[in-house]
Amino acid sequence: MPVASVRKPGRPKVPGLGDRRREEILALATHEFAQRGYPGTDLQIVADRLGVGKGTVYRYFDSKEALFLAAADRGMRLLKESSDREVARSLDALDQIVRATRAYLRFFDKHPEFVELIVQERAEFKHRKRPTYFLHSDVNIRPWKQLIRQLIVQEQIRDIPVDRITDVFSSVLYGAIFKNYFESRRRSPDRQAEEILDVIFRGILGPRRWRDSTMKGASS
Repeated sequence: MPVASVRKPGRPKVPGLGDRRREEILALATHEFAQRGYPGTDLQIVADRLGVGKGTVYRYFDSKEALFLAAADRGMRLLKESSDREVARSLDALDQIVRATRAYLRFFDKHPEFVELIVQERAEFKHRKRPTYFLHSDVNIRPWKQLIRQLIVQEQIRDIPVDRITDVFSSVLYGAIFKNYFESRRRSPDRQAEEILDVIFRGILGPRRWRDSTMKGASS
């Protein structure tokens, strides 16, 4: 009667090790892509910097494109986590908008590498209908639209189309991070948030000038 072979136990799995390794690869790849550009980044370099074999990287990401897009996705996920933590500190709706604006500018001030990935994605993957940034933005903006509707009902802000408000707000913030990045502007993100919010919330015309302009428009 044959004796059944006994399989030797392998190395026990460490809970969460796979997730941690994936995050390590993405964090390092982000900096490599930001510094070397997409064409100049080789997965062997990423593996060498991590001290692992190239096969380990491919076990998590089957191509350089997959790794790059996952790195871009991670950046937007970290942005949302940062914003959510800050917004959770307040129950006041307007204050939540203020905090979210500050968190957004602080994040990209601290992590300019993710701005670089946004630029590279548009240049290297023009076939994508919606870049990663906007895929996340489309989802993340929904609760803010609901919040703005509530503020309109409460007469805390003007009764104008919600999409117009969010489009203008998003465009201003999106433009700000690129202006800061390309001009290498080292300024306080909190100060910049204050200036943006001041113009958006209060406008630039004085009460008298706005009244005069409105009256002329009504009489013409």
